[in-house]
Formats: sequence, C-alpha cells, structure tokens
Amino acid sequence: MMKIAIAGATGRMGKMLIEAVLNSADTQLVGALEHNACPQLGEDAGAFLGKKTGVLISSDVAQVLANAQFLIDFTRPEGTMAHLAVAEKTATKMIIGTTGLTIDQIASLKRASTNLAIVFAPNMSVGVNATFKLLEIAAKMLNQGYDIEIIEAHHKHKVDAPSGTALKMGEVIADALGEKLDDVAVYAREGHTGERKEGSIGFATIRGGDIVGDHTVLFAGDGERIEISHKSSSRQSYAQGSLRAARFLQNQSNGLFDMQDVLGLRK
Repeated sequence: MMKIAIAGATGRMGKMLIEAVLNSADTQLVGALEHNACPQLGEDAGAFLGKKTGVLISSDVAQVLANAQFLIDFTRPEGTMAHLAVAEKTATKMIIGTTGLTIDQIASLKRASTNLAIVFAPNMSVGVNATFKLLEIAAKMLNQGYDIEIIEAHHKHKVDAPSGTALKMGEVIADALGEKLDDVAVYAREGHTGERKEGSIGFATIRGGDIVGDHTVLFAGDGERIEISHKSSSRQSYAQGSLRAARFLQNQSNGLFDMQDVLGLRK
C-alpha cells in the first residue's frame, strides 16, 4: 500500500485526489494538508464524502509528511515550495501539479531532486500528455507554411494565465521546431498590431464559469487548418494520472520527472 498525503485537501482538486486515493486498491490516505487559517482544520478528510477515514485535516506539514511516502500537491507555488522544504527532510516523494512556478522555484525543484524523487508536470492527465506527443509529431510535419495558435479556457477561479498546460504545449511545439518558446511566443494582442510575425506561437486565454480545462492548438495554413484539442469534463483524469505518477516513483530514489517519463513517452 502506498501511503499518500494530499495538499490542499479542501479544494476542488484536493477532494478529487482524496476520493481517488480512498477508492484505489493500492493506496492509503495518511495525511491531508491545509493552510493554518482553513476552517476545516481538525475535520475528517473524508467528511465531504460522508466517510470516516481517521485522517484529520492538518496544517502541520512536518507531522503529516513524517507518515507519508508520497505527497500529491496541486496548490500554489508558495505552498509547494514550503512543502518541498519539509519533504526533503522526511524523504517524502512528491507529485507536483502546481502551475505558475517561477524559474527560481523550478531550479529549487531541480536541486531537491538530486536527493528526492519528484514528478512535476503542468497537467497529470494521461490524455493531455498523449496530446503533447501528437503536437510534437504535428509540429515537425507542419514546420513550414502554418501559423500556430494555442487557445485555452478554464474556470473563473484560475489565477494564472496562460495555463501551465498551454505553456507546455508551446514548449513542446517550439522544441520540435528547434526554437525556444520565449523567443517566439506572443501572449497578448491589442490595438494596431501589424501583420502576424512568421514563426510566432500565439496564445489566447478564456476564463469563465466552471470550465475544467479546454486546450486547442491550431495549425493554420493557406486553404486548410488542423486543430488538435483536448477537453476535460472532470478533474478525475488529473487524479488518476497523479496516482499513476506515484506508482512510477515507487521505483525511483531521486530525480526530476514529468508525465512523459511516467508514460514511457520520453525520447
């Protein structure tokens, strides 16, 4: 049984993760983390499901991680970094789906991974990661005469834009074209922008309602266009992908991995 703790236990993703862990035959819920001002502190982590798990929601990171082999973290960058500092001391392997990390914070993950096994991915969905592979193939084939645009839509509560998944799509495409995303990305258009710059990768962001996550990459040529899309109707795919990542880490003592490694899609 894999002993798993969940960060952000009372959030939308946290609840989905708790439910997935409780319903999986090879996982055991041993911890549920929240910030110290959370009104649900001290409540049973399974209360929202009407279940008694014996695991109480806590803000004591060290105590929770002392009992956990794995921490699944879909919180915010500052929370993830605080959890990482403790996980290094407790040797708790981490599955991180947090988006919006800075370059320095990602560098901290890389440093920690010399002693700790970590899966860090902007999207844990198996379908999304299959889409990354399709985009790599498409970009290599459509490397001339096609303009590339990435359109993403999420719920009104999402705080970062473009989404981590959209940025990863851009990175995959840019890499396949032999470019760096920072050199070709266009994140905003307003006013008299002039003609589209050849070779650029454009991003468009939509926020509204309860959209879980929609991503479309448009390859627009003269006389035709190709669209590769992934649409999420539930966070369940992220939760199941996270458990798959935890199973992968069972055989890893250290290193920084992503879902391409987990799924065996790495070149």
